[in-house]
Amino acid sequence: MTELIRSNDIVLIGFARSLLEGAQIPLLVADEHMNALEGSIGAFGRRLLVPDDHAAQARRILTDAGLASELRDDPRG
Repeated sequence: MTELIRSNDIVLIGFARSLLEGAQIPLLVADEHMNALEGSIGAFGRRLLVPDDHAAQARRILTDAGLASELRDDPRG
C-alpha cells in the first residue's frame, strides 16, 4: 500500500476519498477511528492509502483536483 495523504482535515480526506472512489480506485483510510481513542485532540492524522499498482493513477487524479500540495512524497521518485 502507498500512503498518499496524511491529515487531520476530515473534509480533505473525504474529498480525496470521493475522487478516488469515483475513479474506482480501491483505498483504505487508516486511523479513521483513532480520534475516539485519543479524545478528539487531533494528534493522529488519518492516512489515505491505495494499492501500489494504483498509486500513480491516484496521484494524477488528486493532482488534477488541486491536491498536489497535500500528497506525501513519492518514494519511487
